Amino acid sequence: MPEVSAVSFREALRFWWKLGFISFGGPAGQIAIMHRELVEKKRWISERRFLHALNYCMVLPGPEAQQLATYIGWLMHGTRGGIAAGALFVLPSLFILIALTWIYVRYGKVPAVAAVLYGVKPAVVAIVLAAAWRIGARALRHPALWVIAAAAFIALFALDVPFPLLILSAAIVGFIGGRIAPRVFEMPKHAAKADGAHERAAIDDDTPTPAHARHSRSRLLAIVAVFVLIWGAALVALALTFGWRGEATQMGWFFTQAALVTFGGAYAVLPFVIETAAEHGWATPPQMIDGLALGETTPGPLIMFVAFVGFVGGWTRPILGDPFVSGAFCASVATFFTFLPSFLFILAGGPLVERTRDDLKLVAPLTAITAAVVGVVANLMVFFALHVFWPARGFDAASFAIAVACAIALVSRKLDVIPVIALSGAAGLALWAAGLVQPAL
Repeated sequence: MPEVSAVSFREALRFWWKLGFISFGGPAGQIAIMHRELVEKKRWISERRFLHALNYCMVLPGPEAQQLATYIGWLMHGTRGGIAAGALFVLPSLFILIALTWIYVRYGKVPAVAAVLYGVKPAVVAIVLAAAWRIGARALRHPALWVIAAAAFIALFALDVPFPLLILSAAIVGFIGGRIAPRVFEMPKHAAKADGAHERAAIDDDTPTPAHARHSRSRLLAIVAVFVLIWGAALVALALTFGWRGEATQMGWFFTQAALVTFGGAYAVLPFVIETAAEHGWATPPQMIDGLALGETTPGPLIMFVAFVGFVGGWTRPILGDPFVSGAFCASVATFFTFLPSFLFILAGGPLVERTRDDLKLVAPLTAITAAVVGVVANLMVFFALHVFWPARGFDAASFAIAVACAIALVSRKLDVIPVIALSGAAGLALWAAGLVQPAL
């Protein structure tokens, strides 16, 4: 049985930095990328430990893919590993969005850029579809779990059930199901080979919990105290510099609230952000739609569109004199306060989660939640498809064809995300140059 040596912190840093630049496709695509790289290729963590961590991140408010990266980084290398993984997951996206938003507000709508985005949007639909297929194939191991996934899809698509209520319902079903049919809700084991062995992972099913990941009440209280101090000090510093009613201070206060209600991903909190941003004059609803398109086509969590809102707000009302400096500063403020709670949830809650790995009473609800999330991802894919393939002018056959080609490349040919994104953007540009499509500006 082959063994895997411990992963060095430097090697992990290289991967987390790379991940920040290739994490396209929204949470489903990002989770699929991490699964392929960390579970299947590098074998840094086993399938069971990966899914257990994912189950926990799914029930938290905030970006689950970024939280999953933080969790795995923390499990491997402690607090510094978690902070490094979570921060590097976000920073490339922040820099890219600042640059793209500056182009957006400085030069307006460029037809060639719209053409590239036209080609990329159907690729995003295909990426989410392929990711849902891979995750569902692993998570839906029993007909009962398929039923939970289908019920979650119907609840969101047809009944508009609030996401927190959906998650709570799935947890209750899992809790009851774990008592009635425990085998259905057990975490999956390694896929055994013919000789009964499996390839070992650096963090395997039976790897003991490291010292830093063991629960301690004093450690829990210390982490909570440190994070409250960091949050409070940052908000007070903004208030002393710009005043409580200042744009940056209000952004910090608002995006803290938004971070705590972001159940169900960025789209669940989008109406809340649009309404508040319009009230404060940070960005108009049409600008928010453009910002969401930028967020969809850049790496990192989709909730990073908050950086777009911050930049446009800072550009419109330059609190530091220069519009670009003000925009970049406000984008950083929005990002900091949006993601800070995620680090607290992982670093404080991780040890409690590690204690539940073999506790069916807690594992069963999480397994049911994972099944429900497959339905949630499917609903997200349909949401994307309706908006991309059926714009105001009717069915878009060219966009649909790009999506089909991308789905085949991802599922059948197993191409990586980056070349698929690049080729789809080039296809959109070529169709526009040939006069075959006219992307909306």
